Amino acid sequence: MASSPDHLFGLRNSFYIGAYHASITSSQSVPADALSPDDLVERDALLYRSYIAIGSHQLVISEIRPSAATPLQAVKLLAVHLSGNAGNRESVILRLRELLSDAAVGSNPILRLMAGTIFMHEHDYAEALKYTSSGGNMELLALNVQIYLQMHRADHAEKQLRAMQQLDEDHTLTQLANAWVDLVMGGSKIQEAHLIFQDLSEKYPATCTILNGKALCSMHMGNFEDAEGLLLESLNKDAKDAETLANLIVCSLNLGKPATRYLNQLKLAHPEHTLVKRMFAASDNFDRACQAMA
Repeated sequence: MASSPDHLFGLRNSFYIGAYHASITSSQSVPADALSPDDLVERDALLYRSYIAIGSHQLVISEIRPSAATPLQAVKLLAVHLSGNAGNRESVILRLRELLSDAAVGSNPILRLMAGTIFMHEHDYAEALKYTSSGGNMELLALNVQIYLQMHRADHAEKQLRAMQQLDEDHTLTQLANAWVDLVMGGSKIQEAHLIFQDLSEKYPATCTILNGKALCSMHMGNFEDAEGLLLESLNKDAKDAETLANLIVCSLNLGKPATRYLNQLKLAHPEHTLVKRMFAASDNFDRACQAMA
Protein backbone atom coordinates (compact mmCIF):
# COMPACT_ATOMS: atom_id res chain seq x y z
CA MET A 1 0.00 0.00 0.00
CA ALA A 2 1.48 3.35 -1.09
CA SER A 3 2.05 5.89 1.65
CA SER A 4 0.23 9.21 1.42
CA PRO A 5 2.26 12.21 0.22
CA ASP A 6 3.93 14.40 2.85
CA HIS A 7 2.44 17.80 2.04
CA LEU A 8 4.59 19.52 4.68
CA PHE A 9 7.97 18.20 3.51
CA GLY A 10 8.94 21.33 1.57
CA LEU A 11 7.68 23.64 4.29
CA ARG A 12 9.71 21.80 6.94
CA ASN A 13 12.82 21.75 4.81
CA SER A 14 12.64 25.48 4.09
CA PHE A 15 12.37 26.13 7.82
CA TYR A 16 15.31 23.83 8.64
CA ILE A 17 17.71 25.61 6.25
CA GLY A 18 16.62 29.06 7.40
CA ALA A 19 14.55 30.00 4.34
CA TYR A 20 11.92 31.57 6.55
CA HIS A 21 10.26 33.78 3.96
CA ALA A 22 9.92 30.74 1.70
CA SER A 23 8.36 28.86 4.62
CA ILE A 24 5.82 31.61 5.14
CA THR A 25 4.94 31.67 1.45
CA SER A 26 4.75 27.91 1.03
CA SER A 27 2.59 27.47 4.14
CA GLN A 28 -0.14 29.39 2.34
CA SER A 29 -0.02 27.07 -0.66
CA VAL A 30 -0.39 23.82 1.30
CA PRO A 31 -3.93 22.51 0.60
CA ALA A 32 -5.75 22.54 3.93
CA ASP A 33 -8.24 19.88 2.81
CA ALA A 34 -5.36 17.46 2.25
CA LEU A 35 -4.07 17.81 5.82
CA SER A 36 -5.09 15.98 8.97
CA PRO A 37 -5.92 18.06 12.08
CA ASP A 38 -2.42 17.35 13.46
CA ASP A 39 -0.85 18.37 10.15
CA LEU A 40 -2.82 21.63 10.17
CA VAL A 41 -1.44 22.43 13.62
CA GLU A 42 2.09 21.57 12.48
CA ARG A 43 1.70 23.75 9.39
CA ASP A 44 0.58 26.72 11.48
CA ALA A 45 3.33 26.08 14.03
CA LEU A 46 5.97 26.18 11.27
CA LEU A 47 4.40 29.33 9.85
CA TYR A 48 4.49 31.15 13.19
CA ARG A 49 7.96 29.85 14.05
CA SER A 50 9.14 31.30 10.75
CA TYR A 51 7.67 34.66 11.72
CA ILE A 52 9.46 34.41 15.08
CA ALA A 53 12.73 33.64 13.27
CA ILE A 54 12.49 36.87 11.24
CA GLY A 55 11.69 38.89 14.37
CA SER A 56 7.91 39.32 13.90
CA HIS A 57 7.14 38.37 17.48
CA GLN A 58 4.19 40.72 17.92
CA LEU A 59 2.42 39.35 14.84
CA VAL A 60 2.57 35.86 16.34
CA ILE A 61 1.44 37.09 19.75
CA SER A 62 -1.54 38.92 18.27
CA GLU A 63 -2.64 36.19 15.86
CA ILE A 64 -2.53 33.13 18.13
CA ARG A 65 -5.73 33.34 20.13
CA PRO A 66 -6.38 31.78 23.57
CA SER A 67 -8.65 29.26 21.83
CA ALA A 68 -5.83 27.98 19.59
CA ALA A 69 -4.49 24.44 19.95
CA THR A 70 -2.01 23.85 22.80
CA PRO A 71 1.04 23.44 20.49
CA LEU A 72 0.29 26.87 19.01
CA GLN A 73 -0.05 28.32 22.52
CA ALA A 74 3.46 27.00 23.15
CA VAL A 75 4.72 28.72 20.00
CA LYS A 76 3.12 31.94 21.25
CA LEU A 77 4.98 31.53 24.54
CA LEU A 78 8.25 31.33 22.60
CA ALA A 79 7.34 34.56 20.79
CA VAL A 80 6.57 36.29 24.09
CA HIS A 81 9.80 34.98 25.63
CA LEU A 82 11.90 36.27 22.74
CA SER A 83 10.06 39.58 22.34
CA GLY A 84 12.58 41.42 24.49
CA ASN A 85 10.47 42.14 27.59
CA ALA A 86 12.38 40.59 30.47
CA GLY A 87 9.34 40.97 32.73
CA ASN A 88 7.43 38.42 30.65
CA ARG A 89 9.89 35.60 31.20
CA GLU A 90 8.62 34.47 34.58
CA SER A 91 5.00 34.37 33.40
CA VAL A 92 6.06 32.45 30.27
CA ILE A 93 7.82 29.80 32.35
CA LEU A 94 4.84 29.46 34.69
CA ARG A 95 2.39 29.04 31.82
CA LEU A 96 4.74 26.64 30.05
CA ARG A 97 4.95 24.42 33.14
CA GLU A 98 1.14 24.41 33.35
CA LEU A 99 0.88 23.12 29.78
CA LEU A 100 3.59 20.51 30.32
CA SER A 101 1.91 19.20 33.47
CA ASP A 102 -1.36 18.54 31.62
CA ALA A 103 -1.46 14.77 31.06
CA ALA A 104 -3.64 15.22 27.97
CA VAL A 105 -1.18 17.41 26.04
CA GLY A 106 2.10 17.41 27.98
CA SER A 107 3.76 14.86 25.68
CA ASN A 108 2.96 16.73 22.45
CA PRO A 109 6.21 16.97 20.42
CA ILE A 110 5.69 20.63 19.41
CA LEU A 111 5.04 21.58 23.04
CA ARG A 112 8.17 19.71 24.16
CA LEU A 113 10.17 21.32 21.36
CA MET A 114 9.07 24.81 22.41
CA ALA A 115 9.82 23.96 26.06
CA GLY A 116 13.30 22.76 25.17
CA THR A 117 13.92 25.87 23.08
CA ILE A 118 12.74 28.26 25.78
CA PHE A 119 14.75 26.59 28.54
CA MET A 120 17.80 26.46 26.26
CA HIS A 121 17.50 30.23 25.80
CA GLU A 122 17.31 30.47 29.58
CA HIS A 123 20.54 28.40 29.77
CA ASP A 124 18.65 25.93 31.95
CA TYR A 125 19.91 22.93 30.02
CA ALA A 126 18.90 20.29 32.55
CA GLU A 127 15.31 21.51 32.43
CA ALA A 128 15.38 21.64 28.62
CA LEU A 129 16.60 18.05 28.39
CA LYS A 130 13.85 16.93 30.77
CA TYR A 131 11.39 17.53 27.93
CA THR A 132 13.52 16.78 24.87
CA SER A 133 15.77 13.88 25.82
CA SER A 134 13.17 11.21 25.08
CA GLY A 135 13.23 12.32 21.46
CA GLY A 136 10.26 11.50 19.28
CA ASN A 137 11.15 13.22 16.03
CA MET A 138 14.13 14.64 14.15
CA GLU A 139 13.66 18.17 15.43
CA LEU A 140 13.78 17.07 19.05
CA LEU A 141 16.95 15.06 18.37
CA ALA A 142 18.53 18.03 16.58
CA LEU A 143 17.63 20.28 19.50
CA ASN A 144 19.30 17.79 21.84
CA VAL A 145 22.48 18.09 19.74
CA GLN A 146 22.36 21.89 20.14
CA ILE A 147 21.75 21.68 23.87
CA TYR A 148 24.61 19.26 24.47
CA LEU A 149 26.98 21.36 22.36
CA GLN A 150 26.07 24.43 24.41
CA MET A 151 26.82 22.35 27.51
CA HIS A 152 30.25 21.51 26.01
CA ARG A 153 29.27 17.83 25.98
CA ALA A 154 30.23 16.89 22.43
CA ASP A 155 30.23 13.22 23.45
CA HIS A 156 26.50 13.31 24.20
CA ALA A 157 25.87 15.40 21.09
CA GLU A 158 27.56 12.69 19.02
CA LYS A 159 25.25 10.05 20.52
CA GLN A 160 22.21 12.10 19.50
CA LEU A 161 23.70 12.55 16.03
CA ARG A 162 24.15 8.79 15.67
CA ALA A 163 20.48 8.31 16.58
CA MET A 164 19.55 10.77 13.85
CA GLN A 165 21.78 9.00 11.33
CA GLN A 166 20.13 5.67 12.14
CA LEU A 167 16.70 7.18 11.50
CA ASP A 168 17.59 9.08 8.31
CA GLU A 169 21.19 9.79 7.38
CA ASP A 170 20.20 12.05 4.47
CA HIS A 171 17.69 14.17 6.40
CA THR A 172 18.50 17.89 6.25
CA LEU A 173 18.54 18.14 10.04
CA THR A 174 20.92 15.17 10.26
CA GLN A 175 23.28 16.90 7.85
CA LEU A 176 23.10 20.17 9.78
CA ALA A 177 23.61 18.43 13.13
CA ASN A 178 26.58 16.55 11.67
CA ALA A 179 28.14 19.85 10.59
CA TRP A 180 27.52 21.43 14.03
CA VAL A 181 29.27 18.54 15.76
CA ASP A 182 32.15 18.60 13.25
CA LEU A 183 32.69 22.33 13.87
CA VAL A 184 32.96 21.74 17.60
CA MET A 185 35.27 18.73 17.18
CA GLY A 186 37.63 20.79 14.99
CA GLY A 187 40.74 19.51 13.24
CA SER A 188 40.06 17.43 10.14
CA LYS A 189 36.34 17.53 10.95
CA ILE A 190 36.21 21.16 9.79
CA GLN A 191 36.72 20.09 6.20
CA GLU A 192 33.88 17.58 6.57
CA ALA A 193 31.60 20.31 7.91
CA HIS A 194 32.59 22.54 5.01
CA LEU A 195 31.62 19.80 2.54
CA ILE A 196 28.22 19.47 4.19
CA PHE A 197 27.50 23.20 3.98
CA GLN A 198 28.80 23.27 0.42
CA ASP A 199 26.46 20.44 -0.50
CA LEU A 200 23.53 22.25 1.13
CA SER A 201 24.39 25.46 -0.73
CA GLU A 202 24.28 23.54 -4.02
CA LYS A 203 20.91 21.93 -3.21
CA TYR A 204 19.13 24.94 -1.76
CA PRO A 205 19.10 28.74 -1.99
CA ALA A 206 21.83 30.40 0.07
CA THR A 207 20.34 31.35 3.45
CA CYS A 208 21.89 33.01 6.48
CA THR A 209 22.06 29.57 8.13
CA ILE A 210 24.02 28.02 5.27
CA LEU A 211 26.23 31.07 4.64
CA ASN A 212 27.13 31.34 8.33
CA GLY A 213 27.98 27.65 8.38
CA LYS A 214 30.34 28.03 5.44
CA ALA A 215 31.83 31.18 6.98
CA LEU A 216 32.50 29.42 10.29
CA CYS A 217 34.34 26.67 8.44
CA SER A 218 36.43 29.27 6.61
CA MET A 219 37.28 31.03 9.87
CA HIS A 220 38.31 27.76 11.50
CA MET A 221 40.61 27.15 8.52
CA GLY A 222 42.08 30.66 8.81
CA ASN A 223 40.44 31.96 5.62
CA PHE A 224 38.99 35.12 7.13
CA GLU A 225 38.70 37.03 3.86
CA ASP A 226 36.57 34.24 2.37
CA ALA A 227 34.50 34.18 5.55
CA GLU A 228 33.97 37.95 5.38
CA GLY A 229 32.63 37.67 1.84
CA LEU A 230 30.16 34.99 2.86
CA LEU A 231 29.04 36.96 5.91
CA LEU A 232 28.52 40.15 3.91
CA GLU A 233 26.37 38.13 1.51
CA SER A 234 24.40 36.92 4.52
CA LEU A 235 24.10 40.47 5.86
CA ASN A 236 22.57 41.54 2.53
CA LYS A 237 19.88 38.89 3.04
CA ASP A 238 19.11 39.92 6.62
CA ALA A 239 20.75 43.02 8.09
CA LYS A 240 19.65 42.06 11.61
CA ASP A 241 20.62 38.39 11.65
CA ALA A 242 22.25 37.79 15.03
CA GLU A 243 24.76 35.12 14.06
CA THR A 244 25.84 37.01 10.96
CA LEU A 245 26.57 40.14 13.00
CA ALA A 246 28.34 38.16 15.73
CA ASN A 247 30.49 36.30 13.22
CA LEU A 248 31.30 39.54 11.37
CA ILE A 249 32.58 41.01 14.64
CA VAL A 250 34.94 38.06 15.15
CA CYS A 251 35.95 38.01 11.50
CA SER A 252 36.63 41.76 11.37
CA LEU A 253 38.79 41.63 14.50
CA ASN A 254 40.88 38.83 12.98
CA LEU A 255 41.30 40.86 9.78
CA GLY A 256 42.35 43.95 11.76
CA LYS A 257 39.25 45.84 10.62
CA PRO A 258 36.92 47.94 12.79
CA ALA A 259 34.00 45.95 14.19
CA THR A 260 32.23 48.76 16.05
CA ARG A 261 29.37 49.11 13.58
CA TYR A 262 28.54 45.41 13.68
CA LEU A 263 28.76 45.39 17.48
CA ASN A 264 26.41 48.38 17.73
CA GLN A 265 23.96 46.70 15.34
CA LEU A 266 24.08 43.52 17.44
CA LYS A 267 23.52 45.48 20.66
CA LEU A 268 20.49 47.24 19.21
CA ALA A 269 18.88 44.25 17.51
CA HIS A 270 19.84 41.51 19.97
CA PRO A 271 20.78 42.97 23.38
CA GLU A 272 20.54 39.52 25.00
CA HIS A 273 22.99 37.86 22.60
CA THR A 274 25.79 35.93 24.30
CA LEU A 275 28.51 37.96 22.58
CA VAL A 276 26.95 41.25 23.71
CA LYS A 277 26.73 39.99 27.30
CA ARG A 278 30.35 38.84 27.19
CA MET A 279 31.50 42.20 25.82
CA PHE A 280 29.64 44.07 28.56
CA ALA A 281 31.06 41.72 31.22
CA ALA A 282 34.60 42.17 29.89
CA SER A 283 34.15 45.96 29.86
CA ASP A 284 32.86 45.96 33.44
CA ASN A 285 35.74 43.78 34.60
CA PHE A 286 38.23 46.11 32.90
CA ASP A 287 36.67 49.17 34.53
CA ARG A 288 36.78 47.54 37.98
CA ALA A 289 40.41 46.56 37.47
CA CYS A 290 41.29 50.13 36.50
CA GLN A 291 39.50 51.51 39.56
CA ALA A 292 41.32 49.03 41.81
CA MET A 293 44.67 50.15 40.40
CA ALA A 294 43.88 53.88 40.71
